[in-house]
Amino acid sequence: MAYTITDKCVSCGTCEGECPVGAISQGDTQYNIDADACIDCGTCASVCPTEAIIA
Repeated sequence: MAYTITDKCVSCGTCEGECPVGAISQGDTQYNIDADACIDCGTCASVCPTEAIIA
């Protein structure tokens, strides 16, 4: 199951550069994870300062 970004996201961008497959992109109000591209590695969740990324 792919990771998702909740409404706790403050659009800091920390997660985007950490994704090894480029599955994270800036959306209209917050960052989004492409579920089809996500490899469930958890790197993004480990760097998120607001704990907005969940499995």
